[in-house]
Amino acid sequence: MLPIAGSAPAERADAARNRQKILRAAAKLVATRGVESLALDEVAAAAGVGVGTVYRRYPDRGALAQALLDEQEREFQTAFMSGPPPLGPGAPAGERIRAFVHAFVDRLETEGKLLMVAETETPMARFATGAYRLHHSHLAMLIAEAHPDIDAAFRADALMAPLAAAQYVYQRENGMSVEQIKAGFDQLLS
Repeated sequence: MLPIAGSAPAERADAARNRQKILRAAAKLVATRGVESLALDEVAAAAGVGVGTVYRRYPDRGALAQALLDEQEREFQTAFMSGPPPLGPGAPAGERIRAFVHAFVDRLETEGKLLMVAETETPMARFATGAYRLHHSHLAMLIAEAHPDIDAAFRADALMAPLAAAQYVYQRENGMSVEQIKAGFDQLLS
């Protein structure tokens, strides 16, 4: 699972070394052969560790994909929690909502296929991560500020649904541009 920015579990030195080997090998495989080729047994071989070592830490491709996305997730969280406006604090809630959605789309453009593996490998995985819960809570808080008369949690769900990586990858593979997708969100927000 992706931790909330700033938190890090304690780990033995040998486990930390193995984790780094596994993540480097997985990142190299993804970079050279694509996300579709991410297989835990191949990662183990490339990392020079046993398959059991990989499976104990990452029970499926989705968990490994989440780990590969950890640094980008931390940067994204930092940007919307404490970065400059309009994504970060200091702008009106409506502007921050739009900035969040647009930044999320930008992230999907660069990390969509890996996010899709992280979100879909295990049923309901998308909703189980701390990252998703933080994204949802952040949106709900901004929505409640901008529109105190509506159900902010439901509206946050409604905005997060089309930000699912599988939806985004599908749209892009079927000819939608990033600009069209952002414009569609702008229409939803108006």
